[in-house]
Amino acid sequence: MIGNRIPAARECLKRLDADLLLVLNLSNIRYLTGFTGSEALLILSPEDGWFLTDSRYTSQAGAEVTGAKVIEFSNRMDALVELLRQRGATRVAFEAGSTTVAFHQELRDKTPGIEYLPADAELTGLRTVKDAGELEILERVAAIASESLLEIAARLKPGMVESEVAWMLEVAMRERGAEGKSFDFIVASGERGALPHGRASEKKLAAGELVTIDYGAIYRGYCSDETVTVCLGEPDARQREVYETVQAAQRTAMDAVHPGMSFRDLDAKARDYIAGKGFGEYFGHGLGHGVGIDIHEHPTASPRSNQVITEGMVFTIEPGIYIPGWGGVRIEDTVVVEQNGCRPITRVPKDLMII
Repeated sequence: MIGNRIPAARECLKRLDADLLLVLNLSNIRYLTGFTGSEALLILSPEDGWFLTDSRYTSQAGAEVTGAKVIEFSNRMDALVELLRQRGATRVAFEAGSTTVAFHQELRDKTPGIEYLPADAELTGLRTVKDAGELEILERVAAIASESLLEIAARLKPGMVESEVAWMLEVAMRERGAEGKSFDFIVASGERGALPHGRASEKKLAAGELVTIDYGAIYRGYCSDETVTVCLGEPDARQREVYETVQAAQRTAMDAVHPGMSFRDLDAKARDYIAGKGFGEYFGHGLGHGVGIDIHEHPTASPRSNQVITEGMVFTIEPGIYIPGWGGVRIEDTVVVEQNGCRPITRVPKDLMII
């Protein structure tokens, strides 16, 4: 599958009327070449490719990289400037969003006469729709995470510390083959559930509380993302009302997904449902985001999104209600868009889990 990607990247050169494409973002480099290390530059011309790295990764790059000649450098900037000069480039497309001001300024100062063109949107578009190989990995990493959550859920009990829950979950993922966690897990119990990004703390779980757990694994370089909210004991009427509102909003959005729909309209499906139940002011974030090599990538489902749903996209659907002083509920699945709708690849059932 990787063999098809550099030719697609070269199409960016044509659309931007550029001589060379400079790739700095390591996630994009991994996507295009297969390289898994932490130091690299990729330069593409319409016919050739050069992969620059240091001595730590020369052998690794030789084994992993496809579609570009591996060149070892001792100074990153000097090697890049020399290659640009050798190629006689006058227009170079690059990832402005992945470049520091300092790096860009130094590069411009050392290469007078070269015009640098932002290529972020072009490169982002390459990764937005997943190929068959990516989908297979994403299915597997989602299964690893979901199975791990189901294993540790039965062990949750009052008196446990949120950070202990996070550690148990990470261990369970590792035992199933995960390379690591895709982000710092959110374990937010009781009133802390009103924090959408309430990372696991030293707070103890208490009987009768809702506990929101947002978690994900990494497998073969790809991420998973899923959120469940469980109740430690029988929920009261308010807890059940909030949970069922979020669950119905998520189902409404998932049922609405189809190719050609705007992400803005998809976001509105869940947002309008929650608002109609009287909780609109408590749902502040966007409905979802793409998942792949990065835990947050394009597309984005929000009221500001101008993107359109396309078959093969993989993204989350994660409405939530967060009430300060009370707590919150979020339910999240990662879905893949198919011809007539979407299919969740995360596997934990989303009926309220009572422990």
